[in-house]
Amino acid sequence: QVQLVESGGELVQAGGSLRLSCAASRRTFSMYAMSWFRSAPGKEREFVSVISRSGTITDYADSVKGRFTISRDNAKNMVYLQMNSLKPEDTAVYYCAARLSGNIFSIWISRDEYRNWGQGTQVTVSS
Repeated sequence: QVQLVESGGELVQAGGSLRLSCAASRRTFSMYAMSWFRSAPGKEREFVSVISRSGTITDYADSVKGRFTISRDNAKNMVYLQMNSLKPEDTAVYYCAARLSGNIFSIWISRDEYRNWGQGTQVTVSS
């Protein structure tokens, strides 16, 4: 098990930027593929972005491609989500998730693959 703590969510105007951070508790952080999901009111939790253990493989939901960037720092046990050109429809609680990975290049986009979740951080984008 790995404990995850997200931070960085706040109220921002449309067109603005935010950087979310996720701190992981384990020294074996580099063994985990890391993802961001989000949950808007009345909607299911959806995939946003994922990064492999090595940091060399990433993927994004179509709705955020070209605006969001995921990155990780294995030395600091951190994963980040840089969000630019924010839109009101990006308003949601953003969750960090971790999946133990035996391959440094593997990624998963289904929330059912992840057993380790943070408590979430609220992002609100005003129009």
